[in-house]
Amino acid sequence: MTPSLVRYIPGFLCKAESSLLLEALRSELKWEQRDIRLFGRKVAQPRLTCWYGDKGTEYGYSGVRLEPFAWHPELQRLRNALENELQHPFNAVLANAYRNGRDSMGWHSDNEPELGADPMIASISLGENRRFLLRHRASKKITEYHLESGSLLVMQGKVQSDYQHSLPKTVREIGWRINLTYRQVFRR
Repeated sequence: MTPSLVRYIPGFLCKAESSLLLEALRSELKWEQRDIRLFGRKVAQPRLTCWYGDKGTEYGYSGVRLEPFAWHPELQRLRNALENELQHPFNAVLANAYRNGRDSMGWHSDNEPELGADPMIASISLGENRRFLLRHRASKKITEYHLESGSLLVMQGKVQSDYQHSLPKTVREIGWRINLTYRQVFRR
């Protein structure tokens, strides 16, 4: 049986590189705020998103179907760095932009069929420090991470089947945070 494995690597990117990347990606990526289906009704996502990847890496969640934009040079460079570091291929990235503390992500798992069984998700954080919660499905035990700018969080093995994760709202006055979640999408 494949175990659940979460690794947190602070300082995967240095502070200077993280700051430059935040500003470049904030202005250069094709951000969208889409409507998603949540508990049977349509609501606006509480964040901005965009999907980049290889041709044929369409992806869907919560009633949304994403066609990939061609790789942005910085996203491609980070992909190469991750593949070298983790010795795992990635062919797409979901970028999430949290503009302030009201932008968030509710409890969910990245368990869509096109990710296959036991996917590896490599998540790079840029900008504001945010709380990331991981909740075990059976025990309901919550583990909390404080994702710093330039950090890397890797979820693999049975994490998506054994756990849910979220990025909760905060009342603190905070600025932008961009999260880049690299994935391997299997074409259907």
